[in-house]
Amino acid sequence: MQDQENQAIPQPQAEAEPVQPPPPAEPTLEEQLATTEARLAEMHDAFMRAKADGENIRRRAQEDVAKAHKFAVESFAEAMVPVKDSLEKALTVETPSIDSLKEGVEMTLKQLTSAFEKNRLLEILPAQGDKLDPMKHQAVAMVPADQETNTVVAVLQKGYMIADRLLRPAIVTAAKAH
Repeated sequence: MQDQENQAIPQPQAEAEPVQPPPPAEPTLEEQLATTEARLAEMHDAFMRAKADGENIRRRAQEDVAKAHKFAVESFAEAMVPVKDSLEKALTVETPSIDSLKEGVEMTLKQLTSAFEKNRLLEILPAQGDKLDPMKHQAVAMVPADQETNTVVAVLQKGYMIADRLLRPAIVTAAKAH
């Protein structure tokens, strides 16, 4: 019986080690391939969306440039219409006097000057003695003068610039060396 009792009493065992999960298994080649293909599909989708966005931006920019070219003169045309109206009205006056013609021309010139200013069309009118600037002036003659060489002697025709771009140079005569 004692043998049975000894068998019934559990014998102390060595301390049990905590159960650890098995180390993670390396993903199989098929799992790696599936993961890589999924990432590739995501990146391809992102690339295609970015490419489409770029194309849309380029297309819109081209349309904007085309519209800007098409309607670039619109602002200037709007400013010029009243000038034309004034000139046509002056021609309809049956018995114009010199004073009324002069007054009409002065008013029309003010409208034209205002249109030029509004559209950044600037006069180039160098003063006598100004240094000759080949970027804004065109010297058609070198004349003897009592001033420094390569300076403006006389302006034969005003020049014009649109913003910072030369439209027409001022036609001038310049002082030549003595």
